[in-house]
Amino acid sequence: MMEREHWMSNPTKPLEDLVKELSPDLRDEVRDFVEFLLSKEQNTAYGVPAFSWEGALRDLSSQYTSVDLQHLIVRWRTEGE
Repeated sequence: MMEREHWMSNPTKPLEDLVKELSPDLRDEVRDFVEFLLSKEQNTAYGVPAFSWEGALRDLSSQYTSVDLQHLIVRWRTEGE
């Protein structure tokens, strides 16, 4: 509780200074989290997805309808439970 009170007593302290006070293991966790946030931001910055997979299963359209596929998906999901 002492650490939290220390942090709360100086909310204007720069982030870099706070990170320097952490143990090396916790600094690694901070780095991982920051990298995750950056990748998340980059993924949302691109906007509309490319749909490069569109039409990849076109040759199966004569074998399955969309309803058939929905039923198969439900069956696969319930078999996995």
